[in-house]
Amino acid sequence: MRALASALTRKSTPALLVTHLPDVRYLTGFTGSNAALVVLAGSRVSARLFTDGRYTAQAKQEVSSATVRIAPRSALAEACAYAAQHATVCGFDRTQTTVATLATMRTAARKAGADGNFFKPFDGAVVALRVVKDEEEAAIMRRAAAMTGDLYEGLLSWIEAGMRERDVAAELEHRARLAGAEGMSFETIVAAGERSSHPHARATDATLQPGDLVTLDFGIVLDGYCSDMTRTFALGFGGGTIPPRLRARWAEQREVFEAVLAAQTAAVRAVRRGVTCGEVDEAARSVLTELGWAKYFTHSTGHGVGLEIHEGPRVAKAQSQRLESGMVITIEPGVYLPGRFGVRIEDTVRVTDDGAEVLTPVHKGWLEL
Repeated sequence: MRALASALTRKSTPALLVTHLPDVRYLTGFTGSNAALVVLAGSRVSARLFTDGRYTAQAKQEVSSATVRIAPRSALAEACAYAAQHATVCGFDRTQTTVATLATMRTAARKAGADGNFFKPFDGAVVALRVVKDEEEAAIMRRAAAMTGDLYEGLLSWIEAGMRERDVAAELEHRARLAGAEGMSFETIVAAGERSSHPHARATDATLQPGDLVTLDFGIVLDGYCSDMTRTFALGFGGGTIPPRLRARWAEQREVFEAVLAAQTAAVRAVRRGVTCGEVDEAARSVLTELGWAKYFTHSTGHGVGLEIHEGPRVAKAQSQRLESGMVITIEPGVYLPGRFGVRIEDTVRVTDDGAEVLTPVHKGWLEL
């Protein structure tokens, strides 16, 4: 909270309204679905959390860094009125505020005596703090990643040809819940055969067939923090020989897989404090360029992970932001041949002074089931 207050003071902004729930959780620990936080900067930092009566007991248990106000009507309106009563200007994050919400905020502040210029854009203030994870956060993310790896290794023992993609996803998510996950980081991706050429394919009724590549991209939520991992593996032929009609495709699948693995390995090796996000992206892209597959790599190399599955920094072409120790990012290059097949390999890594701590050290080489 003090770091946030210092940022406000530097920008001559005496107050900040925080409404994005992951930001509220980061600052206060509150996990409810309705909250608005007002942070007042000055000689003494103070913060007040506004929520509703459903969370009276929960807020008391979870929040220690702010005083709690249970609003009888609108928590947001009361937060805006409180800010207007204690500051002449209040920052807000435009990237997390809809036009309708801003109108509500202005109306509430005006009723409390503020003028039309009361709210001032102050974007990304909390996100800038969240981008570097402390040791407590890192410990949670290690546990989340370890659970993800265990679920994947378990899946390899029961997945088989003939299963539907959606059944694989459902079974994996069921086992994640039984293992203690709060939920999934995002909708689980299971994409087999031709559908693996779709980077964000949803699991469907399509069945897994011998000779298919299967891309599995999933993550779990543990203590509020997300994990993220992708592995691509091949469904073999039950110990039999490769049918002649599939031999050329099988060989090409292996070639593309090895190219993606080389690119992903190079990008992980490029990660360290002080390196730009663009340089990490280029480490992966240059390998695929050399091997002739770069035009089929159609997305960025990675993104930050934390309380949200996608947060800063963005690991993409020409991104000048430099990595800092403690950032947690994904490294996930892929090659997608439209209508045929695709390969993606993804690890989540924590940036260190001299390299990367791989949080998902699960086997990622060529694998035939």
